[in-house]
Amino acid sequence: MGGPMSANDDADYIRRELRLISEFVEAGKPVLGICLGSQLIAKAAGARVYRNAVKEIGWAHLHWTEAGRRDPLFTGLHQPENVFHWHGETFDLPAGADWLAYSDSCRHQAFRLGNVYGLQFHLEVTPAMIKDWLGQEVNRPDVSDLAAPVDPDLDALRLCEIAETVFGRWTKLLESASRSGTPAA
Repeated sequence: MGGPMSANDDADYIRRELRLISEFVEAGKPVLGICLGSQLIAKAAGARVYRNAVKEIGWAHLHWTEAGRRDPLFTGLHQPENVFHWHGETFDLPAGADWLAYSDSCRHQAFRLGNVYGLQFHLEVTPAMIKDWLGQEVNRPDVSDLAAPVDPDLDALRLCEIAETVFGRWTKLLESASRSGTPAA
C-alpha cells in the first residue's frame, strides 16, 4: 500500500517486489497498487518514478480523465471526488497505460495497464488512520490546510462510499478473471 520507502530504493525487498510485479504484468494477472504500490507498478512497467513538485498530504480533489470516467472501476463517481493523499513521489505513465485521474498537485493519480491498476491516492483510510498518520504533522503550516477536510464527517463518509464501490468492482474483476482464466478489464 505505502510507506516511507521509495520505489527507487536499492533494497532487496524492493527489487523482489519489482520482479514479482513485472511477472504479473507480463502474465496479464490483476494487480492493484495504492500509493507506493502504484509507483512500484509504474517502475516495474518501465516508467520513471521521481519526486513530485510538492508533497501531497491531506484531502484534495481528484479529477477523472475521460478514460477514468469510462473505466469499470470508476464509472459513475463524482467529478471531482475529494480523496486523501499522502505521497512525495510520482511517476510517468507506463507505455500503453490508460491515464485515469489527476489532482491539481499531481498529474498522474491513477492509471490502468490491462488488468493492472495504480492509484496514487488512498481510498482505504479511515478517520482513525488519518489521525494516526498525521500525528504531529497536522500542526505544520505546510500540511494543516491540506489535512483538514471541509467537513470531516462528510468527507470520511464519502471516501468510505467510494472505497466500497471501487473495491467492490475490483473484487468482481478478480472473480471474473479467476473464472475465465483471461484478463477481465
